[in-house]
Amino acid sequence: MVIALLKSTAGLTPDLASEVFQAQSEVVSVLAEMGVILLLFEIGLESDLKELIKVGPQAAVVAVVGVVTPFALGTLGLLAFFHMATVPAIFAGAALTATSIGITAKVLSELRQLSTREGQIIIGAAILDDILGIVVLAVVASLAKTGEVKLANVAILIASAAAFLIGTIVVGRLLAPYFLGLVQNMKTRGQLLIAALVVALVLSYIGAVIHLEAILGAFAAGLILGETEKRHELEKQVVPIADVLVPIFFITVGARTELAVLNPMVPSNREGLIIATFLVLVAIVGKVVTGFTVFGPEKVNKLAIGVGMIPRGEVGLVFAGVGAASGALSDSLNAAIIVMVIATTFVAPPLLRIAFSRGDGASAASEATLPPDAPDAISAAATTPNDSP
Repeated sequence: MVIALLKSTAGLTPDLASEVFQAQSEVVSVLAEMGVILLLFEIGLESDLKELIKVGPQAAVVAVVGVVTPFALGTLGLLAFFHMATVPAIFAGAALTATSIGITAKVLSELRQLSTREGQIIIGAAILDDILGIVVLAVVASLAKTGEVKLANVAILIASAAAFLIGTIVVGRLLAPYFLGLVQNMKTRGQLLIAALVVALVLSYIGAVIHLEAILGAFAAGLILGETEKRHELEKQVVPIADVLVPIFFITVGARTELAVLNPMVPSNREGLIIATFLVLVAIVGKVVTGFTVFGPEKVNKLAIGVGMIPRGEVGLVFAGVGAASGALSDSLNAAIIVMVIATTFVAPPLLRIAFSRGDGASAASEATLPPDAPDAISAAATTPNDSP
């Protein structure tokens, strides 16, 4: 539409219009990447590191169950009911494992549930899901290309993920006083925001270089800086920029989804839609059950935790893209995975709202367990639990 407008108003030739389209696509992709980095940085600022560590064992159980259950159900179901070849079935099962932390975190933030115990368990589990999902993707991609899995590469990937997250948080907390000193000595406007974004981008780069996701580095940066005395001031400065760039990320996620695969009038789509129905059911059930594995004496909204793990979003699209590029996925199976991604992304927000509205008592109880210096969003949620946008 934009290119058509430029053709009619600026007199672009078809060849020049194609070049403009390619250039603008790259710009939009960069802005979208910045948007998701800012989103995870903002979520890290709003999260309470002590509470996140406190719910760590619970989040770990939710994450592991949330990876194993849908992977096993999806792979075995495709083998048993659809008589699919082993490698494509494993690839489709792997696409069911990860949770989109970006989409989940944004929904929790909008519902003012991010700082509750349920919200922290969901975020912690989603982060671990991302790490486990990357490992699963690496294993399955290797299987599709070479027919074998190199255990040494898997071990290195797991070790690097653990070292990165733990190391950045530990080192970051030690260096936080020096960061504040640097900010105070800078003689420029916006010194706090500039320094914070540099930290976020550097950690994002390191995360990408060691074959993890850049957003994990951005989240770690937010956690580190969220422990400093500049936390609330930094939150206020980041919000306006995030409000501009984060929507671009969600728009690009939607733009990458091919809605044509939902058309049942196209014969080639029908097989994919049947498989997609099965995958959607497994994707929802396989994550909802994870909430009921949460242990401990505290009363929590287990249904909300399970529902919060449902959306696949851009993570599922990455699996589909790698699978299609490797030749492991047929057109119908690729279409089925895309349908599953679309369905889980769109059903999760309303289901999560319903789950929290039916468990206000549990949410209130979990809020009571948080430390007194938790973010202001908690008090807002306590006074107006159902007035979120």
